[in-house]
Amino acid sequence: MENEVNDKKKRFPPARLVMIAALGGVIAGAAAVYVRESGSGNGVAVETADAKICEAAKGKVAAITPFLKGQVAAMAPVSEPRSMSSLSFKGKDGKDLTLADFGGKTVLLNLWATWCGPCREEMPALNALQKAAGSDKFEVVAVNIDIGDDEKPTAFLNETGVHDLGYYRDASMGVFNSLKKEGLAFGLPVTLLMDDKGCLISSMNGPAAWDSDDARALIKAAAGGV
Repeated sequence: MENEVNDKKKRFPPARLVMIAALGGVIAGAAAVYVRESGSGNGVAVETADAKICEAAKGKVAAITPFLKGQVAAMAPVSEPRSMSSLSFKGKDGKDLTLADFGGKTVLLNLWATWCGPCREEMPALNALQKAAGSDKFEVVAVNIDIGDDEKPTAFLNETGVHDLGYYRDASMGVFNSLKKEGLAFGLPVTLLMDDKGCLISSMNGPAAWDSDDARALIKAAAGGV
């Protein structure tokens, strides 16, 4: 497995992340590392929001659309914002969390695994974005979906110096399965951008250079000047 990961890393050097991401949509999903659906569910299904809850998010979609370019060109604006607040996973020490616990924050949700070469390349960039833009208004929520215990994901984070991201996990892969059923996840990595009410405003499959000026400009537009 280690040799396989190293081989994949060679195919995806950091300078090529944007080229891969620019394929976009289903093509980006095809280029990513596919995962097999687990029998475990997410516990709480991803639900379509009441129209009133996410109505205001349409304005946010319009505001961020001009910033979906360059290094983050593969991020696609949604036509109808919907609530992602019920997505569930584990926090530090195994605490049960949902995206509703991040209410008041714009959230960049990213699903990753140690066996996914593009994910491993992308994590330091996500860490840099959190370090630069993380605040009480914005957080990168990177959820590891490795099956098993914490040994491999924590070892990877320590080895690569990814210390600015919170530690979030879902060993059941339920969060991935829920997004897959919603047509939002084709493989790994997958990234969703939610407004401060948990309404989905943009998404992509495949990696991106989240430490770039383009990414920071997008987050600033989404989070209102963080």
